[in-house]
Amino acid sequence: MLDFISAAPASATASDSSAFASHLLQPIGVKAVYGLALRGEDLLAVDPFRGYLLKIDPKTGDAAILNPRHAAEFDQATGIAHWEGRVWIAKGHSIYVTALDAINLTPVLTLPYTADGVAVWENTLYVSCKKAGYIYVYNRDSGQRITQFPAPGIGVQNISVWGDYLWACDQTEQTVYCLDRATGELVVKMLTPFPTPTGIAVPPHTQPEQGTLWVSYTNEEPYVRDDPNSELPFELTFRDTTLIHPLTYRWDKAKNYCRTNGFLVEMTYVEEIDALEDAAALQNVEWRMAFPTHTDRQTLRTIEPVGLPYEEDLQNGERVASFKFPTLDPHERHIFGWRALVEVYGIKYQLTPRQVEAAPPLPTEFGPRYLIDDDELAMDSPLIQAAARDSIGRETNLLRQVLSIRNYVYDKLSYAVTPAIDTPDVVLERGRGSCGEYVGLLLALMRLNGIACRTVGRYKCPAQADKPGIYLEPDFNHVWIEFYIPGTGWLPMESNPDDIQDGGPYPTRFFMGLPWWHVEMGKGIPFEKLIRPEGSPDTKLGDLAVNHMRFRILGELQP
Repeated sequence: MLDFISAAPASATASDSSAFASHLLQPIGVKAVYGLALRGEDLLAVDPFRGYLLKIDPKTGDAAILNPRHAAEFDQATGIAHWEGRVWIAKGHSIYVTALDAINLTPVLTLPYTADGVAVWENTLYVSCKKAGYIYVYNRDSGQRITQFPAPGIGVQNISVWGDYLWACDQTEQTVYCLDRATGELVVKMLTPFPTPTGIAVPPHTQPEQGTLWVSYTNEEPYVRDDPNSELPFELTFRDTTLIHPLTYRWDKAKNYCRTNGFLVEMTYVEEIDALEDAAALQNVEWRMAFPTHTDRQTLRTIEPVGLPYEEDLQNGERVASFKFPTLDPHERHIFGWRALVEVYGIKYQLTPRQVEAAPPLPTEFGPRYLIDDDELAMDSPLIQAAARDSIGRETNLLRQVLSIRNYVYDKLSYAVTPAIDTPDVVLERGRGSCGEYVGLLLALMRLNGIACRTVGRYKCPAQADKPGIYLEPDFNHVWIEFYIPGTGWLPMESNPDDIQDGGPYPTRFFMGLPWWHVEMGKGIPFEKLIRPEGSPDTKLGDLAVNHMRFRILGELQP
């Protein structure tokens, strides 16, 4: 188990994040890492673009090339396993083996499709294959197939094994799955803190209840390149980002969820009043802002005012800041809001359709709150009512109904930023929508099918856990939903990020799960609200102020 840093105090600066940053390994000279394995204290990996077989020091991130004269033979290798001085690699349709002290790749077996990952335990060899949709099990020496398991996700998977458990990381699902290696049965699943996991190594004696895994990630990021020899000295291009980072997790069986890497985040939300020149003076204005709320994956540590003082209030059990202005005159300027320290974690609920078969009825008090058209959802539109029927077909299981409705919306819509939020009937006919319009259609279809649901949001921290200590500003606000399972509680579901390919299959990474970068604001209440005396001019929040939002990652937390 690795020793993670303690959460940074409120006064933490960028320099305080150096211990956290040291857990991010970024090997020099490596373009990509596909596949990971452990050999004693060292990590073994393959770089399919350079053809490197690598030994990586997990304390420093320094890499050594173990095949300096055989790089061409390892070109396009995508998986690696180690057992007693030998390594197996997945390359193309085949699995090869070689001794580490004398590199000489020897074919072991060939598949009809591309082999993605490989793992070895004693005399058993495991091979993952996205094209086939299976993890195959072979005799290590003869290459004879023993059995096969359905792959738990929809993307390319790399695998590792220790003892009774087989572990798979899925690039598309952004998820690590723990399987019973004898039966292939899913034991637990967990979200990773970075996208596109491309390799996994399991330390000895790792158990599914809690622990630490090594996971590699390979991506690209845009950056502005300075080229003094060009007529245009700056150009937008991409560069590789390869990381190896320890995934920590804790499975709470009683509460049916698994939490992963947490981060202490400083979150600042400020309004700048800057638009009253042509408006009449406003009297007795109350400006309310919800705080980050407390959930299974989020804790509000501290919060303090910025610019102006506020009074704290409770609304439906949610904490709210109340800023009061006796008068707001034309040309008056103010900056006001709050700064909070929030713990955020990745979370993935483990609920299955079988577990909800015997769910009790929806509490009667939920109907008037969560089954009604309370936000221009067009639930009386024939188009939306027909869509509600089509979206579930003959499905009767509540959990499968929710997933079916989500997939129906994904089939019908593609994501687009829109200037305003239209009603679900307009959005459905148009076939495009923003996150808020996805939410509106999801709410309408679920409520018409008797599924209690509500909007949640409001912001996402930029998903850059490799950049602690610097200010990060989101491009947009964001909303998603929660749906209610009687006897279980509220479960999260992203509005549109899983709608990544036309016609599916769609990942379920954020179905009953949220990554660490979501910040959940006051639930069941407006995030911001302007309260004025009756008869005051009809003024909207956006007419009065410009909001400013930023985050700063202060440290990493164990789940």
